Amino acid sequence: MEEALSEARTAGARGEVPIGAVVVRDGVVLGRAGNASIVDADPTGHAEIRALRAAARAAGNYRLPEAVLYVTVEPCVMCVGAALHARVARLVYGCADPKAGAAGSVFDLCRDSRLNHRIAVDAGVGEDECRAAVQEFFRARRPRRR
Repeated sequence: MEEALSEARTAGARGEVPIGAVVVRDGVVLGRAGNASIVDADPTGHAEIRALRAAARAAGNYRLPEAVLYVTVEPCVMCVGAALHARVARLVYGCADPKAGAAGSVFDLCRDSRLNHRIAVDAGVGEDECRAAVQEFFRARRPRRR
C-alpha cells in the first residue's frame, strides 16, 4: 500500500485527485500508476485502469490471474469492471468511497454472484493515511466555510 500511496502523492502534486494503484503478482510489481484523468484529458485515466494497463503490457496478457491490485481508495464501477475483466484475484484498498465505491460501499461487484469472476477484497489497509491524502487534497481546494 505504501507504493500505491507514493503514486497517489505524485498524482496529487500534478493536480490530480490523489489516488494510486499498484498491481503485484508473485511478489513482482507489474504496474503502478496514479490518477491522470486531468493531465491526459481521459475519463478512463483512473489509477487502477492505468496500473492494470501497465501490468497487462508487462505480463504480455490482458488477463492477470493471481494478481493483487492495491489501491488507496475503493475503486469505482469502471475500475472494478476492469479488474474483473483482467481476472485479478484480490483487491486491497485503503479507504472506502461512500459515494462511488464498487467493492462494497455503494455496489459490491467483486462478490456479485451474477458475474463470471469474483475478487477477494481486503478493505481498510492503511485507511487513515489513504483517507488523509484525499481529504487534504480537497481541503486545500475548497474555500473555508464560516
